[in-house]
Amino acid sequence: MRKLSEYVEMAATEYLQEAGNAELDAHWIAEFFQDNGVQDDYPRQDLIAFFELVQKALAIKSERARKQAHLQLDKAIRTIPKPH
Repeated sequence: MRKLSEYVEMAATEYLQEAGNAELDAHWIAEFFQDNGVQDDYPRQDLIAFFELVQKALAIKSERARKQAHLQLDKAIRTIPKPH
């Protein structure tokens, strides 16, 4: 049996790959919850609470990606030679 946190990470990663969006779709997460065994492994887990956990993970991943992109842009800008 997987840890709940593993299911959350798995859902967040899969959703970003499929949707490319940090705003979680309710139908998608309900399907994931049922089809990937979360409901079987954690029968007392509330779908809404799981949705919130995955949405939080998506927000964190999105913020990290934004910061990484910003760092890459800064690095690229600093390497461009200045005109004389």
